Formats: sequence, structure tokens, C-alpha cells
Amino acid sequence: MPGLRPVLLFAVVISALLQACVYVPVTTEVYDADCQITSKHMVLQPVQIAAIQRCSGDGCVALLVAAGATAATSAIVSGSIVVVGNVAYWFEKRGLCHKKP
Repeated sequence: MPGLRPVLLFAVVISALLQACVYVPVTTEVYDADCQITSKHMVLQPVQIAAIQRCSGDGCVALLVAAGATAATSAIVSGSIVVVGNVAYWFEKRGLCHKKP
């Protein structure tokens, strides 16, 4: 199949760029002077858990595709956690905010 080759090459290149990375939600705290509170905010942080070395052939392609799928899945799941967490932190900040008149 001639059309499948470019797609496979693209998947391998993307997977190589993402090799063995996962995304984790991280909570940071920032002081808000207007509200006089410390508010929280979540962000995604990439973490490399392994490096792929010395692979060849079909096994290497499968390994790179699996690493890319893992990175994509962790980005989706962790991204959802970050969105929900930031909405909750926003409501918390709104409830605790004491702005000066």
C-alpha cells in the first residue's frame, strides 16, 4: 500500500520525538495581592521516564508507536485533570477572595 508508508513514517517520527515521555499535572501556588489569598493553579509538566536506545527493525517501530501512544494518552488524561482542577481552584478563589473596596 503506497499511501500507508508516509503515515507510518509520520507516526515513527512523532513517536521518536515523544519517546518515553508522560505528562503529569502539577499544582502551583501563587499569592494574589488583590484577593489577599494564596491561590492554586494546575499545569501540565512533561516528564521523561526512559530513553529508547539501540532498537532496529519492526520491534523498534512497535516500541516507538507504543511510546507515542503512551505520551498521547497521558496528555489526554492529565490534561483533563488539569482542566477540572483549575475550574475547582477558580471557584475556590472566587469564594475566598476579599478584594479591597
